Amino acid sequence: MMFRPAQRMTVRARLMAAGTLVAAAPALAAGDREFGAYLAGPCVTCHQPAGHGAGPEAGGIPVIAGWPPDQFIAVMDAYRSKQRDHAVMRAQAAALSDEEIAALAAYFADIQPTAR
Repeated sequence: MMFRPAQRMTVRARLMAAGTLVAAAPALAAGDREFGAYLAGPCVTCHQPAGHGAGPEAGGIPVIAGWPPDQFIAVMDAYRSKQRDHAVMRAQAAALSDEEIAALAAYFADIQPTAR
């Protein structure tokens, strides 16, 4: 198959972009803690700034500080796929990309739960 010069550049540019994404995949999978801190505002509204839940008196909002990232991601994926039932969490999870969930997972994994 013959390509015109402009098409060759397009193919080359696409291959370079794909290579960049593949190279960046481990960083995205690990999650960007600083990006997670930036995104955490809606989470800490209910789960509190230190990552601890509001307790049984507030409907049993769970502690999310110190969660292993894979657990955090699995729970958020379960809300997105409607396997877990909580309207607010389903809406929150549905609004987040995989990259944003990974970033939040990295952020909350680094926070140590505090006693109230």
